[in-house]
Amino acid sequence: MEHYPHYKIGIIGLGYVGLPLARLFIEKGHEVHGIDVDEQKINKLQKRQSYLSDFTNIEIRKLFRKNSFYVGTSFEAIDKVDVIIICVPTPLDENAQPDLKYVLHAAQSSLPYLHRGQLVVLESSTFPGTSEEQLKPILESTGMIVGRDISLAYSPERIDPGSEWELEHIPKIIGGVTPSCTSYAKQVYGSAFDKLVIVSSPRVAEMTKLLENCQRYINISFMNSLLKLCEELDISLWEVIDAAGTKPYGFTKYYPGPGVGGHCIPIDPLYLLWKAREQNLDLPFIELCHQVNKDMPGYIVERVEKGLHPKRLNESSVLVIGVTYKKDVNDIRESTALQIIKNLQRAGVKVSFFDPYMEDLRISDKVIQVTPLTARNIKNFDCTLILTDHSNIPYELVVANSSVVIDTRNATANLKDRSNVIVL
Repeated sequence: MEHYPHYKIGIIGLGYVGLPLARLFIEKGHEVHGIDVDEQKINKLQKRQSYLSDFTNIEIRKLFRKNSFYVGTSFEAIDKVDVIIICVPTPLDENAQPDLKYVLHAAQSSLPYLHRGQLVVLESSTFPGTSEEQLKPILESTGMIVGRDISLAYSPERIDPGSEWELEHIPKIIGGVTPSCTSYAKQVYGSAFDKLVIVSSPRVAEMTKLLENCQRYINISFMNSLLKLCEELDISLWEVIDAAGTKPYGFTKYYPGPGVGGHCIPIDPLYLLWKAREQNLDLPFIELCHQVNKDMPGYIVERVEKGLHPKRLNESSVLVIGVTYKKDVNDIRESTALQIIKNLQRAGVKVSFFDPYMEDLRISDKVIQVTPLTARNIKNFDCTLILTDHSNIPYELVVANSSVVIDTRNATANLKDRSNVIVL
């Protein structure tokens, strides 16, 4: 069995990617210094409280039991570590262009504390060329040379929040700027992950992550584009997908929904699209899928209006079930539920929501408090709209007490009586 040294690892960004990574390295015997500019996160960790649906308070306390986990907002900890792993958001700006401000801030803030012999790894999703074109010049502004004095690699995060996949069992892709950079990264990640996938460059690793998410984006968008046709033909698309899924080869199930959300799938394709346009190339598949995704909130509102007929939208009340971007997580980044709620409100609908992972929502500078999910409360609404299919929602209670249910996730599939349910 290969022996790996114990490292001091600095993880910048303690969200859905950074905190599970910190836990894994701690479990494997390394010392971890977590850095996050969000003081609320650091305060919660210092109080041994969780802010992620994937962690209980007990699991947070376990992180600190070995006295090998240190957290703070200061980048001074970079001076103490062997490895710096950047796990910060890479959102889009107001023009749907890549926004690397968090990555660049992490790199710039680390500069005063960098020293020879360290490894810097970017895990955030980004466009091909980021590591070499953006990070490498910043690191070399210290006078150190990448591949000689300091190492740089890209290793895309592949975490699926809310899933049962254990992080160490997800193959880890690694692409270093030089062979020595790759070798260093192999030693670090090899100490924690079951399988490493070594590629020839950071660009290949960066492109791999975008390909994974673009494939999902295109296929989910295709299913969403079929919804309207199946509605006109009086066909259940869900039944069609399940039937097609019985084919033992050549077909992979992708399901429709109210739109594609989260920190990766609706973002990464636009990073790739931006990079293609920089090369004077078009990616028409992604452009079409982006339009399909943008149109989904409007389509959902149309279906609510149809389901409420003859009552008008501006005379109606709707209870939204589930507002996070996917089931069993407390993350609302890029959640299409937020836009759907906005659209309903603009149409004059009185909107309330229930989500077991959210206490309130801020929509257009107004805060909506969660509505407890009781039979009496459900009966007070003209329509119940299921946007996220959390596992711990009593769907039988919801359906039994709703006048009409519009189910965008087929969450009610196992119920015997769905006579008042419209499945999209």
